[in-house]
Amino acid sequence: MADTLENANIIADINAAASADDDFLSFEDDDLASSESDVSVISNDDGSVSEAGSPAGETAADAARAEDSDPDIPQAETASEEKPSASETEKTAGQAVKPAGKKKRPQGKKSSKKKGNKKGKKKNSRWKNSRAAKAVRYAVSTILANIKGALHRLGKSMRRSRRVFATVILLTILFVGIIAGLTAVYIIHKSDDLPMPMMYSNETMAYQTTTEAALETDKAFTFTICTGKDDIGNENINLKEGESGALFNLEEREILFSKNMYDKIYPASITKIMTAILTLKYGDMDETVTINWRDLELETGSQVVGLKIGDKVTVRELLCGVLVHSGNDCAMALARHIGGTTEKFVKMMNSELQEIGATGTHFVNPTGLHSVDHYTTVYDIYLMLNEAVSYSDFKSIMQIPVYNLNYTDKDGNEKNINFDATDQYLTGETKPPKNVVVLGGKTGTTDAAGHCLAIMSQNAFGQPYISIIVGAKTTDDLYTDMNQLLSEIND
Repeated sequence: MADTLENANIIADINAAASADDDFLSFEDDDLASSESDVSVISNDDGSVSEAGSPAGETAADAARAEDSDPDIPQAETASEEKPSASETEKTAGQAVKPAGKKKRPQGKKSSKKKGNKKGKKKNSRWKNSRAAKAVRYAVSTILANIKGALHRLGKSMRRSRRVFATVILLTILFVGIIAGLTAVYIIHKSDDLPMPMMYSNETMAYQTTTEAALETDKAFTFTICTGKDDIGNENINLKEGESGALFNLEEREILFSKNMYDKIYPASITKIMTAILTLKYGDMDETVTINWRDLELETGSQVVGLKIGDKVTVRELLCGVLVHSGNDCAMALARHIGGTTEKFVKMMNSELQEIGATGTHFVNPTGLHSVDHYTTVYDIYLMLNEAVSYSDFKSIMQIPVYNLNYTDKDGNEKNINFDATDQYLTGETKPPKNVVVLGGKTGTTDAAGHCLAIMSQNAFGQPYISIIVGAKTTDDLYTDMNQLLSEIND
């Protein structure tokens, strides 16, 4: 009996192991697997066995035949025993039937419970190891890997996008800065008050003096007149023969030095100070002037900017050409535009000279080209420059060291002409004495007049001065002697 039970259990264990180890070798017929795993064996008194599922009325002979037909029951044990008689066999079979009937039900129940547990375990085991489960696990792991990869790529993309965004922002800021800078340059260039890269300001130039002090300086520039006798000497100043000059302290209304201050001299292009005064007084700086042949009717070798017939230039640009580069073509164009004709403009010049007290001056042209009837004095030059600096545009333009004159040619093309200042203090060719700031002024040169210069400057304390030298034989003499005058303004 024990061997029979052991054999039955071995069959069940083999099936379970085959199912767990290899899902390709699992039983395809669930009914067959279940029937083999549910076999229960009942031992009879005579050593025979019967199935728990056999009917209760089964005879011993049937059981014996079943025993003989069962190849799994060992034959060695039964052969060694003495074969029972028929009556004993019937008696034993009868006794065995009853107990077998009693054990069916509980054993059937127990077997049914085990059957359910085994089927559930086998079913779970088969599902876990089935192709479908593996496919699901593979699909889930693939989906998770794809999601992880997508998130990683999204993160990289976002970081790259942030870098691109930051780059775009920086480039935008740079572009806006460049546009703002170019706009500022354009405004400074075109503004009525700032047509130059370095604008004069009494408040800033006077070594950071107070606003009240700056206003007092402006008052000294504009509303005071220095008066005094001629030939005021100074032991530190020694002008060369043929030269005339003077040094004026505007704040103290004092003449510090003078030589031949009231003698008649030829002013050359210093004349253009009066041309500028009338332009600023009666002209519109934004009006456009068209150059014609009369403006270019000049003597050979005269200083010009280089305008041509048909060029269109604003009044402001022409004034810069007059004061910075001493262009005679610009001066003639302004005279015709302001006065209607050059002759009428010259009358306006002489009338203005009388108004400011320059009674020793008479002009016949707006340029300063030589004529015996075109003359002035050192003192009258001082009066003209003192009047001119009352106009902010004059103070601004007179300080420009280099300029680009913009205009439109006769065909409508935008063009420009670049030129330097004629004042060597502004261009840096000549250095003033220590603690002296040269603000600007006007130069002039002709054979008859010699080399001439009238400038405005400030000392270390911001006090304003006007100094004038005319009749120098050379440019070097002119600036050497001018430095003699400037050296005295800090004593």
